Amino acid sequence: MRTAHSETITLKSNQEFIHLEEEYSAHNYHPLPVVLERGEGIYVWDVEGKRYHDFLSAYSAVNQGHCHPRIVGAMMDQAQRITLTSRAFHNREFAEFSQYITSYFGFDRVLPMNTGAEGVETALKLCRKWAYQVKGIPADQAKILVCGENFHGRTISIVSASTDPDSRNNFGPFTPGFHVIPYNDLAALEEALKDPHVAGMLVEPIQGEAGVNVPDEGFLSGAAALCKSHNVLFIADEIQTGIARTGKLLAIDHENVKADILILGKALSGGAYPVSAVLANDEIMLCIKPGEHGSTFGGNPMACHIAKAALEVVKDEALAENAEKLGKILREGLRNLNHPKIKLVRGKGLLNAIVIDESDGVTAWEICVRMMENGLLAKPTHGNIIRFAPPLVINEEQMKTCIGIIRDSLISLQK
Repeated sequence: MRTAHSETITLKSNQEFIHLEEEYSAHNYHPLPVVLERGEGIYVWDVEGKRYHDFLSAYSAVNQGHCHPRIVGAMMDQAQRITLTSRAFHNREFAEFSQYITSYFGFDRVLPMNTGAEGVETALKLCRKWAYQVKGIPADQAKILVCGENFHGRTISIVSASTDPDSRNNFGPFTPGFHVIPYNDLAALEEALKDPHVAGMLVEPIQGEAGVNVPDEGFLSGAAALCKSHNVLFIADEIQTGIARTGKLLAIDHENVKADILILGKALSGGAYPVSAVLANDEIMLCIKPGEHGSTFGGNPMACHIAKAALEVVKDEALAENAEKLGKILREGLRNLNHPKIKLVRGKGLLNAIVIDESDGVTAWEICVRMMENGLLAKPTHGNIIRFAPPLVINEEQMKTCIGIIRDSLISLQK
């Protein structure tokens, strides 16, 4: 055991900070070897002063760009008035935010939380409560359908619905009540819906952590229609795909789908504060009564004021439209590289990925390290897949620069 010490430590290099973090923090992440200390727009700077193009956007939390002045201004303004009241009392910001976000997304009511995982947990509880009170499923028999290769968070209940060994190994026993079906498979969904105990279907419109798996056109609309015909709730996890990331306000908007329960997080605050929200109409949301669910910080004045500003930025700056336009430029640019390392380019809007051919021994991780050295930050997912998701404020000139960095990095690693 290390002894505590209080002397002042003066660190300057990336490696010094990395060593400090590895010594004193849990090893539950495997970051690229860079230490960031400042951000603005699509750029971030490390502790040595080097600038990078951010092509991960904090897993799509900073869609509006790093330190957007309107969002930072809202945060500073609210911080000087009141930050937390708890829901034991009413607060002005929550009242105004509730009206604003429900109108923005077209739902009757909102239940605010803090993190994406909390949003998913809230949706699961809401679905089960509805199943027993409204649908009439016998007590403790409700089932929720999930898709293989999903990623909805890392709580015990959520990993109980996962098929990822890294998420599940040595974390059991698991929460019952989930049934896994293949993603993008309407026939499998139709078969599963024959079970009268099915209460809901939880789905990512695009599976981000799985490597930006984009379903066939018609899957989401078909799934929503099947759920409706069986009196099953269609629950859309738009934590990563929502808030303009895919070229529409929501990814399900590409197929004109309306979720029964909508889960939002990440870019709901522009990356400035932990904010998540679950939206539903009265028949579902009013199943939850006082004392049955809550959060000390959920709906706090800071979160509400910041989230309202973040959503205003999305509309005022037409970020969905920019994501649609720049996403096409990115995918076309990547395909036109015709590089043998790139087996596949896929995505929608500015949520994209390349599948890497690692048969020559050069891995996706090595490519990400080389891109980092050349001034662009991205991260592998599921081994040989690299996700590209820059802030939605990126412009065409910046995008072409980034495509050039990707090209040069791949060429420099050719054997």
